[in-house]
Amino acid sequence: MSTSGLTTEMLDLLSDIRQLAATAPTLEPLQQGIVTAITQRLPYYNWTGFYMLDPHDPETLVLGPFVGAPTTHVRIPVTEGICGAAVASGETVIVDDVHSDPRYLSCSIDTRSEIVVPIYVQGKVIGEIDIDSHDSAAFTNADRDFLEEAAQIVGAYIEQHPA
Repeated sequence: MSTSGLTTEMLDLLSDIRQLAATAPTLEPLQQGIVTAITQRLPYYNWTGFYMLDPHDPETLVLGPFVGAPTTHVRIPVTEGICGAAVASGETVIVDDVHSDPRYLSCSIDTRSEIVVPIYVQGKVIGEIDIDSHDSAAFTNADRDFLEEAAQIVGAYIEQHPA
């Protein structure tokens, strides 16, 4: 990943996320620390959360730690939504206008754009970071690079700390 396009704030956040990963006792506090830090420091990230594949039902994403408005989408089949599309494709999905994308599962009437970044462990998608913004076309290549690096840090943490 090239970090040349990242803002100073994003680079600082990645440093903080690496530090969190080095000290977190388990995955949940790492994820909570990440979503809290990101939401506090990147104001256009209006909803930030993790969805992880259910180990007992790998066709379903389960909501993990998040910061933002409550959502009814606590379990999402991998065949549905932008979150499902990211898992199915194994690639980051950026939607500049969620209201023009038929895959979008509405969580908030204020959401205008979304980015979903898969998390890999040993070459397999096991979850994702999901970000909603109240701004249209909020996410740039810098956001993609930043979140993909954050997802790599989480994936490496899970590999080093199997449940």
